[in-house]
Amino acid sequence: MLLTEAIEAHRAHLEDERGYSPHTVGSYGSDLADLARFAAAREVTATDDLDLELLRDWLWAASTSGLARATLARRAAAARSLTAWLHRTGRAATDSGARLRAPKAQGRLPRVVGGEQMSELFAGLEAATTDGEPEALRDLAIVELLYGSALRVSEACGADVDDLDLGALTVRVTGKGSKERVVPFGVPAARALAAYLDQARPALAARGTAPGAALFLGARGSRIGPRSVHRLVSGLLEAVPGSGPSGPHTLRHSAATHLLDGGADLRAVQAMLGHASLGTTQIYTHVSMERLTQSYRLAHPRAVLDEPAG
Repeated sequence: MLLTEAIEAHRAHLEDERGYSPHTVGSYGSDLADLARFAAAREVTATDDLDLELLRDWLWAASTSGLARATLARRAAAARSLTAWLHRTGRAATDSGARLRAPKAQGRLPRVVGGEQMSELFAGLEAATTDGEPEALRDLAIVELLYGSALRVSEACGADVDDLDLGALTVRVTGKGSKERVVPFGVPAARALAAYLDQARPALAARGTAPGAALFLGARGSRIGPRSVHRLVSGLLEAVPGSGPSGPHTLRHSAATHLLDGGADLRAVQAMLGHASLGTTQIYTHVSMERLTQSYRLAHPRAVLDEPAG
């Protein structure tokens, strides 16, 4: 079987049978297309000739080009997914990528925006809604929901009006692996969402021909996309002190950390975030501990003592 044909069939498998997100499918597809080009340059075009040595050479070439460890790890995962599928479906006699390894991604604690900074951010968003501009009301509602429910940006953009229950203060979203969950949000988010639905969404819907059931609409009256929300949040966080990423995921990180800081149970936060593994959620306990340590060193009178006289 031609490698390019196998990659296309594998892509369909990830979409139709595994239910991978479009982002993951696209990333894997890009990685495997690069593998196909690398293999073709070495006159390997059939899956039967795809062996561990070639896969390792491919990763080594990628590492020497300066790709990040996280990217290398994803490429290795994409290759292993392909070779395992080839073997499992009888398209290959062996799983040539089973022993393929890449450098582990360096652990980085996520950026967290402080509670006071979040209050200032929301104050600015609320001030912008005084003129009743539809976009301003929508932006406040989006950011309130992202932070209030610790949603992924794709989940917020994919939500429909019927997924929202303002009475119960919950929203139903579809996360990774097409898994649905119901997530709570607070009263400020409920107020912002009610104002958006009453005043802003009808005005935005009138700009389009078929707004459909989408909860959040863009300037042209159709479902808003993740890129638009990313631009919105990035613009808001530019003025907030701190280094690190400034997209919607920072709001998710901040919400999770603030929940744990406030005493929320780790498994409850795991369910709210939609994490399949508790280990993924535990990174926020590390963030909380780091914040506690920093606060202790700054505030406790005996955190830092002078060196004893020699």
